[in-house]
Amino acid sequence: MRPLQDIRVLSVTVYLAGPFLSMTLARFGAEVIKVEAPGSGDPARNLGPFAGPRGIAHDRGPDDVSIPFLKRSEGVKCVTLNLKDAEGRRMFLELAKKSDVLIENLAPGSMSRLGLGYDDVSAVAPGIVYCSIAGYGQSGPYKDLPAHDQQIQAMSGVMDMNGDPDGPPMRVGLYVADLVTPLYAALGIYGALRVKERTGKGQHIDASMIDTLAALMFMEPVEFVAAQGLPVRVGNRARDDVTGLYRLKDGDVFITIVNEGRWQRLCNTIGAAELLDDPRYATVALRKERLPELRDIVQARLGHLTCEQGIALLEKAEIPVSRVRGLSEALHDEHFRARGTLRPIRRFGSTAPVEGGVLPGLPLRFSGGELPQLDGGADLGQHNAEVYGRLLSLDVAALEALKARGVV
Repeated sequence: MRPLQDIRVLSVTVYLAGPFLSMTLARFGAEVIKVEAPGSGDPARNLGPFAGPRGIAHDRGPDDVSIPFLKRSEGVKCVTLNLKDAEGRRMFLELAKKSDVLIENLAPGSMSRLGLGYDDVSAVAPGIVYCSIAGYGQSGPYKDLPAHDQQIQAMSGVMDMNGDPDGPPMRVGLYVADLVTPLYAALGIYGALRVKERTGKGQHIDASMIDTLAALMFMEPVEFVAAQGLPVRVGNRARDDVTGLYRLKDGDVFITIVNEGRWQRLCNTIGAAELLDDPRYATVALRKERLPELRDIVQARLGHLTCEQGIALLEKAEIPVSRVRGLSEALHDEHFRARGTLRPIRRFGSTAPVEGGVLPGLPLRFSGGELPQLDGGADLGQHNAEVYGRLLSLDVAALEALKARGVV
């Protein structure tokens, strides 16, 4: 099953957000053609660690490929084209005429300065769905500021939500803005393609990383928390109950309470039933005023147990609890294996997996048939002959002439 098998995508993308969108569309079956500068390509190609004949290495050998690039390029074809050259721009517009979607995540205005902005492309391809991803979007007072994931986390307020109340702000460990924005963009592209089916017209989608984090962050009532003077940062705890991280004899567990029934079951389960008769803890509001001492009580009643013992005890009482696992343990999780969540990375044209590397599959399961695993990490310009021959009718001699001129 390949839902987007009749969709062609031109991708002018670098680093993470744009390539992750490209890969997502490719996983759904779209033909994605990544356009890179001759001789250099996506800077992510130079990010370590690297995989090759020597195994995994932090320095790049002649036959090595960047693992970050491998992880961001599943199913994506790679061609080279000099967009600063007049002939290169002409060829790009010809490709655009034969494409359904164009995605780019260069600095705002970069494509327009090349003569390849939405107005330029839609003039020759009125049905094009043109998606731009940028840190602050294509408009607004911040649009020209440099924007990596860390800057967006800082400027959006997300960092202020993370960390301990008495500690500094802390970034989310994942590149959350870089990874979630492309998912919203993919939804936007699908919606624009549905509109195109009805009207024949394309449109420009302006996807902003900071808007994405705002959309996530303000789904919680954080503005009211801040207005009340309460700490926005609560670390591994909750603002209103004893939900949080607890240290047991051989590791950490995270317990979630959130309602009165669970609070009562917790007290009875850990041998603290006296708390239920104490008027100081009779309501959520009263308990909220004494959370540090209540957390200390929970910690004292559980801290002598192993994780296995504590989890068995709490699960029997139907209290949500999970052991906090290290990344290496999660990597080999039996649930992931059973669902095919993680799988080996493969390079284009190779059936041998990259040693020690895993790639997350699409986190969806379809009853109509699973999406096939695709290969990634195409060499720079690997698909020049195939793409330019099929779409622009250029033969080997024509491509060699273009290469000699620095066009491809």
